[in-house]
Amino acid sequence: RTFEMDSVAEKIENNLQDLLQILTWNEAKGIRFMRLSSEMFPFMSHEELGYTLEELPNAHRVQELLTEIGNFATTHAHRLTYHPGPFNVLGSKNPNTVRRTVKDLETHGAIFDAMGFEPSHYNKINIHLGVGAGDHDNAIARFVRNFSLLSPSVQQRLTLENDDKARMFSVKDLFRVSEQLGIPIVFDYHHHKFCTGGLSEEEALKLAVSTWGDVKPVVHFSESRGIEQGLGKETPAHSDLCYGPVKLYGLDVDIMIEAKFKELSIATLEVLP
Repeated sequence: RTFEMDSVAEKIENNLQDLLQILTWNEAKGIRFMRLSSEMFPFMSHEELGYTLEELPNAHRVQELLTEIGNFATTHAHRLTYHPGPFNVLGSKNPNTVRRTVKDLETHGAIFDAMGFEPSHYNKINIHLGVGAGDHDNAIARFVRNFSLLSPSVQQRLTLENDDKARMFSVKDLFRVSEQLGIPIVFDYHHHKFCTGGLSEEEALKLAVSTWGDVKPVVHFSESRGIEQGLGKETPAHSDLCYGPVKLYGLDVDIMIEAKFKELSIATLEVLP
């Protein structure tokens, strides 16, 4: 365990040093919105191998780097966010899944806390409701109930994203959760094509944006890998590049591009006000 932890601690320190270099590169390119990788801290929420920041053998150095990252982001107005994996299902019927979800979300909150960010949806932790095909009402009820298991650090950062399958959760479905808990909705343009909830793109976008209060809303934009590869039909998988146009309908939002070629898509994407 000691040897393993030393190895993990070294990787974490390297990851954070690399993140500082990336943020510096982003600043030079005028890119000030970035999704952080949940893999920066390997195994942190693992049931058996998990650890806290304070338990790391290089905890002091890790905290120094996290503080430096937080200060850089604040000074240069960079917005850093998280999108933990799909195994985070707060509305699951399985108590073990809920317990693991809470632990994983708390690790993300702890990292943002260590960066010095006040809990806010500006530095969001975004997930999907993640369950409920044919069981929407009960899944929403479980999610609302289990939300109370989260610390204020996570509650005040958590956002929900609409799904890419018709049987899952549309913006209209998620608005029911938002009304009860005040959770903002991240509108995903591409997902909406597969799960509209009976709303047009403009209607769904404006409904999602209305849930953000004083914080600048976030939207996701991606395009179909199927179309890109010439299949002739829309598929949920993301393309390498994005061309748009993204229609904002007069709204002011931060756009997270979800494309395989990542920052290269900034140059190819057309945005319409």
